[in-house]
Amino acid sequence: MNKGNFTILENTPLGKGCFRLVLQAPEECRAEFLPGQFVQISLEGFFLRRPISVCDFEEGRLTLLVKKTGAGTEALSGLKEGDSLNLLYPLGNGFDCSSATSSALLIGGGIGAAPLLYLGKALLGRGVKPTVVLGFNSACEAVLLEDFRSLGLDLHIATMDGTLGTKGFVTDAIREHSLKAGYFYCCGPTPMMKAVRAALGTDGEFSLEERMGCGAGFCYGCSIQTARGPKRVCEDGPVFKKEDLLWN
Repeated sequence: MNKGNFTILENTPLGKGCFRLVLQAPEECRAEFLPGQFVQISLEGFFLRRPISVCDFEEGRLTLLVKKTGAGTEALSGLKEGDSLNLLYPLGNGFDCSSATSSALLIGGGIGAAPLLYLGKALLGRGVKPTVVLGFNSACEAVLLEDFRSLGLDLHIATMDGTLGTKGFVTDAIREHSLKAGYFYCCGPTPMMKAVRAALGTDGEFSLEERMGCGAGFCYGCSIQTARGPKRVCEDGPVFKKEDLLWN
């Protein structure tokens, strides 16, 4: 775990209630960010840091996708180019790219699309071209569509109100297009991930969303029960294998 000040290069609205932060890493940063890892951001006036998934990292530029869900992320959305943010990085255990040997499905719901972009790039680098399925409430909330398309990936969309792509859930889009793969990676709201687990018989991984205190395994505030005993989402996850999660 490292601690350092990152400089904001870009803070851009992206979809309803979301914004994209592009940060310049400090010169002393030598960390390797892995798909599925996250950072903890310190904000003036707030006691706890905010955990945000890594959306992309290239040539010292860290991209984060943030959804405004409270006072902290609202304050973050108001920062300007040139402002500095103190980060703990990189945190958590990310996706296991080696598990997808031939084909993969990347399945994201809402802001859960963010870590899948960096994962998609990593899989392409290993010679695996994944198919992407993203779900949103409405077309106005859709994010990163052009980013995925720019990678040359097949992209399928589902929206609850039917304003874009398949009307319904990501599982409806998977059925509609008869999508299959040897392995899947999933991130999004828990009900969506539970539905994906029930619908797909293949092996896969889930990136969990949990409230975190320290983000580094010290406070045990994000502990969950798994098939391998109690685990901390921040330290042992946030990515867990399908078979380890005790979801009904």
